[in-house]
Amino acid sequence: MDNISVSDQLLGIYVFVDDYLKAHPPVSQWRRSPNSRPAFSDAEVITIGLMQGVFGCQTLKKAYLLVACLFGSAFPKLCCYKEWLRRLHRLTPIVGRLIWAALAGLGENIYLVDGKPIPICKPIRHGRVRLMREDGAYFGKSSTGWFFGFKLHALVHISGQIVCAILTPANWPERKVAQALVEPIEGAIVLADLGYRGQELETAVFNENAIVLITPQTYPQKRALISSVRERVETTFSQLWMHFIDRVFSRSWNGLWNTIKLKIVHHNLCKAGIITA
Repeated sequence: MDNISVSDQLLGIYVFVDDYLKAHPPVSQWRRSPNSRPAFSDAEVITIGLMQGVFGCQTLKKAYLLVACLFGSAFPKLCCYKEWLRRLHRLTPIVGRLIWAALAGLGENIYLVDGKPIPICKPIRHGRVRLMREDGAYFGKSSTGWFFGFKLHALVHISGQIVCAILTPANWPERKVAQALVEPIEGAIVLADLGYRGQELETAVFNENAIVLITPQTYPQKRALISSVRERVETTFSQLWMHFIDRVFSRSWNGLWNTIKLKIVHHNLCKAGIITA
């Protein structure tokens, strides 16, 4: 698809979110107060959050300021930044549902699973960092060394679309998350690295969801082929990294998780052709 203007992408995102909320009244009508229809709608709140990926800016605040400056006339009831951010984080369950809503034409029943570190500070600060410790941030080890923060576990369709994601403390092993990660699918082939090896896990996911979990240990003679196919999940993570998913500016777990989910929705919208990368 040819590149489209930022204003067209803004419109495309808004129409996608608004259509979803209108099509799912139980999801959109979550308020229990008399003010159940705020002048500044939930669709507008989420649209601004998703514009961070379009602008390619590092923070949600920067995205909000750019929208206010460039497209203020499109949001005549725009609230202040603090109120917008508070409302955005209250809408995190809806943002999670939009990940699924943005999926398009999955086709082949082949998936990949992997985990990537989400460090919340540079290694030089490991000895004194306190940010989000109470929220579960911890030390973990990746292929590039030790880090402090969280780990993003993702289930990715072979097309590159992200079907499910889970954020855990950095020291949680992949096998501990695998069953929950593949819960949304069944009757599929899932390719994974050695972090997911083990007969117990393979048996569990097959009995629960009819999933064939394949690691390099399962078929050692096919290791090169499995690794080449799994490169697609690395491409997906690289695309997320381009949208600053590894740069943590959030001050709480909920803020971090909601920000990551917004970027996953943006990624899936790009894959679906609704907006451009």
